[in-house]
Amino acid sequence: MRLHFDRFPNGLNKALTVSFDDGRDYDRQLVQKLNTYGIRGTFHLNSGNLGKAGYIGREEVEPLYQGHEVSAHTVDHPALPDLPPEQIVEQIRKDRLALEQLVHYPVKGMSYPYGAYNDEVAVLVQAAGMEYARTVNSHGSYHKPEDWLRWHPTCHHKEMLEYADPYIRLEQSHPGMAVFYVWGHSYEFEEDQNWELLDRFGELAGGREDIWYATNAEIFSYCQAVDRLRLSADRRLLHNPSAQAIWVSKDGEAVEIKAGEIIRL
Repeated sequence: MRLHFDRFPNGLNKALTVSFDDGRDYDRQLVQKLNTYGIRGTFHLNSGNLGKAGYIGREEVEPLYQGHEVSAHTVDHPALPDLPPEQIVEQIRKDRLALEQLVHYPVKGMSYPYGAYNDEVAVLVQAAGMEYARTVNSHGSYHKPEDWLRWHPTCHHKEMLEYADPYIRLEQSHPGMAVFYVWGHSYEFEEDQNWELLDRFGELAGGREDIWYATNAEIFSYCQAVDRLRLSADRRLLHNPSAQAIWVSKDGEAVEIKAGEIIRL
């Protein structure tokens, strides 16, 4: 028997997520387009900038990002390695507090302002309650992160069409969980006058039955639940102790283990 912990919800092995930073007013147009194509993602906001010229207002946050995830990006967008430790923690903690009051759910992820981080910053990010943190170090691949506090994306949105085609052509038999992660800023579409990139990407990669469209937090949560699966010594019993259904593959076929269920393989 070949057993692999390699499936996303509904037995899929491909997931697509996007994330955009700063909470600029062009997020309104961006979210509308993502919703049109059924693509979901995460928006990293600086709570200290909300309501300023060029940024969305505080009252917009919850309705605008409905169906997506709001995540942290610090209060004022400083380069974290330049700050003393207590200020790093405070920038994250205050951002969380402000955003949670707006969206009414725990904010447990972030992206590093300017993509700047080091080992000390990553430790403090975790101490401040973060479960994941996205970098800007694109790797051009589709693998899960080896370190969730250093979650490197596939590509910037300017390159998303280049990476979309080979991703779409990945077969269901592709080994492992394939995560296509696009990051960027909504204002860049406006500055470059290339909003059509997003439409072309949506037409190519959106609305497909072989892709799980998820937020950053949903991918993290699901992968954590997969890691908590419990297998018996003879590899015949598999227990899912989590509160969500998990999928695996047995001899190449998708198998569902419901929340709290023990199955015989």
